[in-house]
Amino acid sequence: MYGANAEARSVAVVGMACRLPGARDIDEFWQLLCDRADATAESSPDRYDADFLDAPKPEPGAMGSRRAGYVDGLADFDAEFFGMSSSDAAELDPQQRLLLMTAWDALEEAGLRPDLLAGSRTGVFVGATRADFVERAFRHGPQAMTAVQYLNFRSVIPAQVSYAFDFRGPSMLIDTACASSLYAVHSAVQSLRVRESSLALAAGVNLVLRPDEGIMMGHAGTLSPDGRSRFGDARADGHAPSDGVGVVVLKRLADAIADGDRVHAVIAGSAVGTDGRTTDQILNPSLTGQLDVLRWAYEDAGVDPSEVDYVEAHGTGSPLLDPLELRALGEVLGKGRPDHRPLLVGSAKSNIGHAEAAGGMAGLIKTVLCLRNGQIPASLHVDEPTPEVDWKRLPVRIPVDLHDLPSLDRPALAGVSSQGVSALNAHVVLRQADRPLAQPPQEPASDTPYVLALSARSPEALLDLAAAYVTYLGAGGQGAAHSLRDICYSATVRRTHHTHRLAVVGAGHEELAAALAPEGAPGHEPTGVPAPLVTATEHYLAGKEVHWEALFDEPGTVVPLPRYPWQTRRYWPGEDRATGTESAADWLLREHARTDFDDASRLADIGIDSLARLQLIVELSRQTGLEIDPEEVGRLGTVGELRLWTDSLEAGAR
Repeated sequence: MYGANAEARSVAVVGMACRLPGARDIDEFWQLLCDRADATAESSPDRYDADFLDAPKPEPGAMGSRRAGYVDGLADFDAEFFGMSSSDAAELDPQQRLLLMTAWDALEEAGLRPDLLAGSRTGVFVGATRADFVERAFRHGPQAMTAVQYLNFRSVIPAQVSYAFDFRGPSMLIDTACASSLYAVHSAVQSLRVRESSLALAAGVNLVLRPDEGIMMGHAGTLSPDGRSRFGDARADGHAPSDGVGVVVLKRLADAIADGDRVHAVIAGSAVGTDGRTTDQILNPSLTGQLDVLRWAYEDAGVDPSEVDYVEAHGTGSPLLDPLELRALGEVLGKGRPDHRPLLVGSAKSNIGHAEAAGGMAGLIKTVLCLRNGQIPASLHVDEPTPEVDWKRLPVRIPVDLHDLPSLDRPALAGVSSQGVSALNAHVVLRQADRPLAQPPQEPASDTPYVLALSARSPEALLDLAAAYVTYLGAGGQGAAHSLRDICYSATVRRTHHTHRLAVVGAGHEELAAALAPEGAPGHEPTGVPAPLVTATEHYLAGKEVHWEALFDEPGTVVPLPRYPWQTRRYWPGEDRATGTESAADWLLREHARTDFDDASRLADIGIDSLARLQLIVELSRQTGLEIDPEEVGRLGTVGELRLWTDSLEAGAR
């Protein structure tokens, strides 16, 4: 099916995370899909005035559709975790904020420590098209055109991730409209293959904050009036736009196996290509362009298209695009396919709406979960297959129930498609990860103790993390599916260790859960604990580095653990400004200082940079009505000098 060369070029998906409508993580996303849930909802008033824009049909200034898919906690962010002041966080595009937290979640899910990746040639490839946040600010007039908006240019989105984690590989934003995030995956794969990157994060991000594009798409007839994406159905009439943030962590397959990573699925190949002049207009979809990219992708993968079991389609619910896409899939993947094994084709857009630049990433994550779990969820809103497809001739079917992947003598195969209004087509070929060879159980005796070490960047987060582990390890918890040795190995060796710590020792799941419970004692040690475990625990709680690998005879298996418990609060421009009783110096320090300080502290050392000084000038000008000399502000060196200068200025203005 695929040769040695194709195998050597394969890329492993070792980690995933997402924020999608109705789903805060990949487990909730999978459950949503299996439950046949439609996560779209009435347009939220915190985005735009849907009542004002509502109309029975598209007309000038009206949407023609009230439904969309929204992520919860749009404005929520853990600024302290990322060393960001409240002012900086409030002014930062929430696309960047949510992407930062989702990237951390994906690395944790992969069992990779960001602190050990700092300085590495890790690449970041992000598909994004929207700049709604900064464009909303621009609408407030010229006074909103401050230097802070530099950080909200779309090109900075991947740079923010690379900066936060000190990744030194390529960092690029890709905008090919709705094919952006799948193109990001393709770019990441190419970068890994030529060893430009040692590890890669591919992502898609899309937050719908303003109605402009919706009004435009309503007039173009691409939005469903009732917000239902009916992929492949006779009643298909468009899609619902949606939010989406998704990240996958990619590594060369050979490296992932050598490093003992958990492989969710394997990217065997991919291809991208534009339609060129194969249609009469640039915005019209091309059958020729889609056929080309499908053939190129399977050639790149070294896979016979007729053996593919499932394809996650672009599948927006368009009466024009869907039949064309199904025809292309049928012609390329249907050729030589046995009658008893039709190609199953579905679309997550029927569940969560169309996440635009992040839509391909949502489809990729769904497909990896299908391969990992051996099942294909139903596509929703399919009552009568569209008559625009010759279903008798093309061996293609849309699953309307939960299907098991076929049991064959090879790994299951799947494809993921995206198409952009940019006339760009993208397709990624995936195969099921090889199952580990069956080995005799090596679970140690039940009385063998292990150290479980937990940490966080604040006391509150540590308490929340401990509570999550109590549930995870307790009766009926997800930890029951994994050996205690692997759990403790993953928590100690494969997780970053922060300032606030606790460690417990136990010989069983429930024993560790009891030690972590509120009535349990941090540093709990049962009797008869080997001296190396006692020493490691003492050193860990004292804040020292511990060589955890030395406590295990051989590496354990990476298993899923509770996620980092984000300590979020709401950040939005204008919602946390100084009151009239607060001095400008106090406002500046409260908003921008990133560490503790006293009057002798140097401003540069506590995070008061040139951008913060610029905001001080703007705030002082607003408060006093005076023209502020930037050179005077630039000469201020310490907190004490700042207080004296602002007090003097404010006193003179009274």
